[in-house]
Amino acid sequence: MSTEVKSKEKVNMDPKYIIKLTVTLFVTCVVVAGALGLVNSVTEGPIAQINKEKTEAAMKMVVADPDNSEFSDKLELTEEMTAAATAGGGSVTEAYAVTVNGESDGYALKIVASGSQGNIEMMVGVDGEGTVTGVSIVDNSETAGIGSKVMDNEPLASGVPVLDQFQGKTAADMPLTVGSNVDAISGATVSTKGVTAGVNAALAVAAVMG
Repeated sequence: MSTEVKSKEKVNMDPKYIIKLTVTLFVTCVVVAGALGLVNSVTEGPIAQINKEKTEAAMKMVVADPDNSEFSDKLELTEEMTAAATAGGGSVTEAYAVTVNGESDGYALKIVASGSQGNIEMMVGVDGEGTVTGVSIVDNSETAGIGSKVMDNEPLASGVPVLDQFQGKTAADMPLTVGSNVDAISGATVSTKGVTAGVNAALAVAAVMG
């Protein structure tokens, strides 16, 4: 090994060099973290506002009186609500109280249930009498042209839009079951079952909320 190579290795292993490199990396990390924090602080508010508007739009789609309905801030989820949703076949991720002209008129519930290709996230409206007022799909990964027919609320053979068939259902109808009191779009039975489980979960949660 040449003297030049030995000298280079010695410089690279020099404690002063290591300290200098460590300090440089530390300062770089601090600067990058600070920049990311600044970007986050600037964008956090607008992003939160956009998400709030999207959530409110989804809620207006599932209540009986969208023009006069007002929604509370996100309610705290209790163990009882979580357990009820699980027993119904889904999970509750968000819950909002609905009021119309100052009077309590039920809840808007964001529910997640399993579909054919992954989770189906939906908003379900349940009025003060415990009756489903609407179902709206928030997010999904169902197969285009098959499960997507359910997600897009396409009509059943009867002509009734598949999601609209849940309107008017109550806890007295539970369990809602495809082939019994729920109809499926041909070829999209699993997707329909996923939405059905979500509605069962929503009715169960609304029942414990009173």
